[in-house]
Amino acid sequence: MPTIIEVAALAGVSTATVSRALSHPDRVSKETRTRVLKVVHALDYKPNVAARSLRTLRAAKILVTVPDISNPFFASVIRGAEEAARDAGYAVVLGDTRHDPIIEDQYADMLSRREVDGLIFLGHRIPKSLRSLVLSQGARAPIVNGCEYSPDIGVPSVHIDNAAAGHDAIMHLIDLGHCEIGAITGPLISPISRDRLSGALKAAEQHGLRDRLRVRTGDYSAQSGYDQANDLIAAGVTALFCFNDEMAMGAIGAVRDAGLSCPGDVSIVGFDDLPLARFFQPALTTIAQPKEMIGRGTVEMLVRILIGSESPADQITLSHQLIVRNSTQART
Repeated sequence: MPTIIEVAALAGVSTATVSRALSHPDRVSKETRTRVLKVVHALDYKPNVAARSLRTLRAAKILVTVPDISNPFFASVIRGAEEAARDAGYAVVLGDTRHDPIIEDQYADMLSRREVDGLIFLGHRIPKSLRSLVLSQGARAPIVNGCEYSPDIGVPSVHIDNAAAGHDAIMHLIDLGHCEIGAITGPLISPISRDRLSGALKAAEQHGLRDRLRVRTGDYSAQSGYDQANDLIAAGVTALFCFNDEMAMGAIGAVRDAGLSCPGDVSIVGFDDLPLARFFQPALTTIAQPKEMIGRGTVEMLVRILIGSESPADQITLSHQLIVRNSTQART
């Protein structure tokens, strides 16, 4: 495959001139551009897409970073993002940041170096190295958040109303007659954890149960759901709201190991509606998020920014749904 160096040598110009002739023809003379194009056609030279199209100066790539690639929730979000990116003519570069700010900045540098055209991050914080870009360009910066909306982040976002979802989960348990309820949150540094807790507390307060709602903090892993559920079961709760399905599945294990039954002794509500949720034993009552729609929406929002849309949306709030299955029942 011919290289830009070969084109430059045969045309008698520098590689920079070849680049300008292809990407900014107005910056070279007509004679030079004609000579360069003649060689380009003769060699059937094609700019290296991986190094960026010289004609458009687009990488044709979108970087999507996730805080924990082992979390099955993100698989569906990424699938929606990849499909939308492909439809728009972009490839997706995936980065697993492992909740590490240093790794987040390392991936963010790909945007600074223009190795990708834009960034979608599914975590709760903007990479430190990109904060000045967001401050200077605001919603016009090619950066979009998915899932973890907070006005403090300062970038457009696609998400659900997590406070309303948390409210619905607790209301379901209250409507079933439960008064001794436990909540297992994710890390409260995360906006979605704070919002889900806010909604849960509001529902409990509306029914005079605010002081009886026991709150423990997990880390979204099944193990933390198991550990925190053990504590709450010992405290006498009859129902648990876990802030994701993995913790809910861990909590069901804790109920079983305590010699109790779910939902006979302890009802459990999860969050996310993972594919496994309806096949678990018992099938899990949960809050369903439109995961693929979140992924697709973030890409569509980012593409509007990249093409210079006049009115890119600041945020898009998608609908959630309470899916009632066999892990909850009326308190007898």
